Amino acid sequence: MRVTSRAPMKKLRKFIYFGTPYVAKDTLALLYEAGYIPALVVTSPDAPKGRGMTLTPTETNVLASQLGIPVITPEKLTSEVIAELKVYGTDYALVVAYGKLFPQELIDVFPLGVLNIHYSLLPKYRGASPVESALFHGETRTGVSIQKMVLKMDAGDILAQKETAIDPTETTRELRPRLVRLGAELLLEVLPAFEEEMTSFTPQNEAEAARSGKIRKEDGELTLTGDARTNWNKYRAYAESPGTYFFMQKVGKAIRVKIKTASFDGTHFSPLRVVPEGKSETDYASLV
Repeated sequence: MRVTSRAPMKKLRKFIYFGTPYVAKDTLALLYEAGYIPALVVTSPDAPKGRGMTLTPTETNVLASQLGIPVITPEKLTSEVIAELKVYGTDYALVVAYGKLFPQELIDVFPLGVLNIHYSLLPKYRGASPVESALFHGETRTGVSIQKMVLKMDAGDILAQKETAIDPTETTRELRPRLVRLGAELLLEVLPAFEEEMTSFTPQNEAEAARSGKIRKEDGELTLTGDARTNWNKYRAYAESPGTYFFMQKVGKAIRVKIKTASFDGTHFSPLRVVPEGKSETDYASLV
């Protein structure tokens, strides 16, 4: 991936960037292109990946290394790690899908605070799965929020928000990349004023707060005889991960069938392409 940095018009403040998956990688690329280059990238440690379970660096780690940005990969945000971060003398931090909770000791390292991009219209869908939750609940609109991190998860004051419509056919595969770009563009809009300390923040309305938790593999199970719209929204929400599946009887036993693509006509939910357990991908029609 080739990314070119544009020189800023003036000297920028120093910051540290925290992020792990492709969501964070893509945002880092857009920041770099705009001339916002972190003094350090903090990401998760290498993890087993693929059939061979080979230890593989995060996508954010790979991009940062290609761009010549220093990277550290701590298992935990210990006092020793925090002391290491203090040495960089940065003014603020940016967080995009880092995956670890910040202790107050770390938040206090940054004089201007810690900005986090969250992929919902806070206070709705605080937590780990805001994009999935919006689709699962059949929302017609969602958006991105840039909030100032506090100890309570996703409860900080809002710096900026941008709303967008959700297409009825969108799944996480389409919606998440759109929100990633929307969030990065919004961040680039507000960073100049933020660095000049010319921004204001709006407290969240706690009465409207809603949570989105971690998603388990078994959450993807659905029943084809169940409510069609519920099945469609679950398919849309979990299309990227963990996927949806159902069980069907074959030769006297139940086999698991993963849904690759599906359709919904407003009344009926229909699997289109499926992968029966132990078999190759096929048309659902060939199974029934």
